[in-house]
Amino acid sequence: MRGKLLQGIGIFWFAAILTACATSADQRESADGGPPSPQFSQIKASPESFKGQTLILGGQVLSARRLKDGTRLEVLQLPTNSAQQPSLDLMKSQGRFVAIQREFLDPATVPPGTFLTITGELTGSVTLPLDETDYVYPVIDIKSFRTWIPSQDSDQFRSRPYPYYSPFWHPYWGPYGRFPYYW
Repeated sequence: MRGKLLQGIGIFWFAAILTACATSADQRESADGGPPSPQFSQIKASPESFKGQTLILGGQVLSARRLKDGTRLEVLQLPTNSAQQPSLDLMKSQGRFVAIQREFLDPATVPPGTFLTITGELTGSVTLPLDETDYVYPVIDIKSFRTWIPSQDSDQFRSRPYPYYSPFWHPYWGPYGRFPYYW
């Protein structure tokens, strides 16, 4: 009897582990618990098919411009991690998008280079000049956004003075804690 109980518990845990492993990054649910968010490459390819859908996109501000009906942000799309923080690796970008803030937003508060995460509704696309070509930008009406400041608290920005962790290292002491640097 006890052997069958342990076997049943083992099968349960095995099934739970397989279920957890089967979830991939492409199948992540959106923040509101709804269906998975589409990849930015899909949105870029056909923005009209996702019109009206609420999306969460991360990126880096390229420019901000005040218009009559709001503030337009041109954003370089960057993938986000589980905390919705955009990646620092600009080479992972799949394109650009335009985000419109209908309420007053001073462009000086989001200068070029600002990392942000935007939650908003896809309203379509707009074609604007980009260098010597025309570029089709997906357009998002901003519902909310969050800016990110690079810091050492983040896993993405962590830097260590040595390639290993040592509990004896302190910035004012030598690597082994014996003598201060200033002695």
